[in-house]
Amino acid sequence: MQVFCVGGAVRDELLGLIVKDRDFVVVGSTPDQMEHLNFKPVGKDFPVFLHPKTHEEYALARTERKTGKGYKGFQIHADPSVTLEQDLARRDLTINAIAKDENGHLIDPYGGLDDLKLKIFRHVSPAFSEDPVRILRTARFAARFTEFSIAPETLELMRDMVKNGEVDALVPERVWQEIAKGLMEQKPSRMFEVLRECGALQKIMPELDILWGVPQPEIYHPEIDTGLHIMMVIDYAAKQEFSLPIRFAALTHDLGKGTTPKDILPRHTGHEVRGVDLLKEVSRRLRVPNDCKELAQIVAKFHGKVHQVSKMQPETVLQFLMDTDAIRQPQRFQEFLLACECDSRGRISFEESECLESQLLMRLLKAVLAVDAGAVAKTHTEPEAIKQAVFDARLEAIKQVI
Repeated sequence: MQVFCVGGAVRDELLGLIVKDRDFVVVGSTPDQMEHLNFKPVGKDFPVFLHPKTHEEYALARTERKTGKGYKGFQIHADPSVTLEQDLARRDLTINAIAKDENGHLIDPYGGLDDLKLKIFRHVSPAFSEDPVRILRTARFAARFTEFSIAPETLELMRDMVKNGEVDALVPERVWQEIAKGLMEQKPSRMFEVLRECGALQKIMPELDILWGVPQPEIYHPEIDTGLHIMMVIDYAAKQEFSLPIRFAALTHDLGKGTTPKDILPRHTGHEVRGVDLLKEVSRRLRVPNDCKELAQIVAKFHGKVHQVSKMQPETVLQFLMDTDAIRQPQRFQEFLLACECDSRGRISFEESECLESQLLMRLLKAVLAVDAGAVAKTHTEPEAIKQAVFDARLEAIKQVI
């Protein structure tokens, strides 16, 4: 029985990065032997065990054989005769196919060390094409390791996978999982650029893919291209280390611009309402979590109005706060404003612009929240009268700020 540390832990250690999780491959053992050593079995599709003390994952060395479409269409073979080299051969990229033994010696049968130095993502073998999740993972790695590039032959293989329909077999949960991880990386735009380059984005999120080449008014958007604007917006969100719901809202806030009638371009009248419908479809298809979905819908629908707040009448401001549910959910409203900040600053020459409207809206909301609605309600008995009195008190608070 031999134990090797493998995958991302070895890669990150060689790159001088903090290692968060370590995975191990066990060669020359069986499930019975692992359980005899008090390892706890957890793998459903293949034999994986948790260390009795560290709780780190130990997987028996295995090989895979493609039996059907998608990332679940594999037959797993694991027994003591499977070698370390055979196990590493089934991995996606050479930089993830480096192992380290218990004495610290590196085993690198597929040139991962050279590719680390060259900063290249290269597939280990043609078996890369058997698992469509590897397209998503490679794109996500591009968002994390921003100085790395994809080997031409690997990119061509990814394009062939898209043409052959492998991407069509991806399950929604796995697509969302990888997109969410990619959005939380250092430069998420690179993930979507890679997905576009190989043709996968058109399959996964056609509502987003169509935005490249759609013009916007140059006076407001010097970058002009809507797709480029979206990439600037999500990179700004990443730079500010904003949460996943904010980053997803930043990604999807302008989907409606992809359906603007060509005869009114570069204007995008009504794109907010059209964008909400498209966003609902994306969220349903990818099974986006509620916190991300709900914030994104509010941002898509109302982001255009934030820029108009200084010109609004007090009644309109209060109605806007009610429409966005800011009074009941002030924390989410603050996230809404941060997403709108990303939209405002995700433009060429606007990166350092002041977001005065957002600051004003927060002052107005604080004034509204300071109104004691309970005390106001006690002065009336009829429900409609109570409702009107609370509205009037909140409106007066807004007038005082303005």
